[in-house]
Amino acid sequence: MDKLNFVKNGVLRLPPGFRFHPTDEELVVQYLRRKIFACPLPASIIPDFDVCKSDPWDLPGDSDQERYFFSTREAKYPNGNRSNRATGSGYWKATGIDKQIVTSRGTNQAVGMKKTLVFYRGKPPHGSRTDWIMHEYRLISTETDIKNSTQSSGENWVLCRIFLKKRGTKNEEEVMTKSKNCYTRFSALGKTGPVFYDFMATEKKIRADLNLAPALSSSGSSGVTEISCHEPDDLEDSTSCSSLSSFRMKLH
Repeated sequence: MDKLNFVKNGVLRLPPGFRFHPTDEELVVQYLRRKIFACPLPASIIPDFDVCKSDPWDLPGDSDQERYFFSTREAKYPNGNRSNRATGSGYWKATGIDKQIVTSRGTNQAVGMKKTLVFYRGKPPHGSRTDWIMHEYRLISTETDIKNSTQSSGENWVLCRIFLKKRGTKNEEEVMTKSKNCYTRFSALGKTGPVFYDFMATEKKIRADLNLAPALSSSGSSGVTEISCHEPDDLEDSTSCSSLSSFRMKLH
């Protein structure tokens, strides 16, 4: 049965309702390995494209989605193993350590490696970091595999997954930061209810909200006051409970 070709003009075009979300193992074993050893692919779904000939935003396909390419690595120096990853406007820089890809069949056999790279604008070492990320997969082959391979010596295939890292909006980050700072001073101790470690500031705020006169300072206050109330079901209930019960506390 002939495999359907889902790539047109270098762009992935799947039928409506279909998504391409392969695992790392599937990318290495089912696609990259078959590509290297000239075996039939599960589907003609990953185009051949030199990812370093274009900037990431100019690569074929939808830049809002993950894009996959078979690419060949070009040696940076004639007698070296380092790859040339420079593009027209910048360069890909490796980050972190390579991750080993193992089979999920219980043998834990290593079949490939995954390298993570970040795209920088400009020239090294003074480029500016961007949010473009590349996962570069390469195959781990045995000597027998290499001898049986039909690929030419000039080809060094890798499989690349390229995507734009999504960042939260400024408002979302501010809300998360304020929420974290607010509740770091708040904790529940069993059935006795919450404990305020910054009691004076909390009491002043509650009195101000209720238009009450400021309380007299107490030299004997320990700064940690336990509130007696029923056990709350969730954080919102516990906050309401602490607000209503704060004026039933013994301040003597």
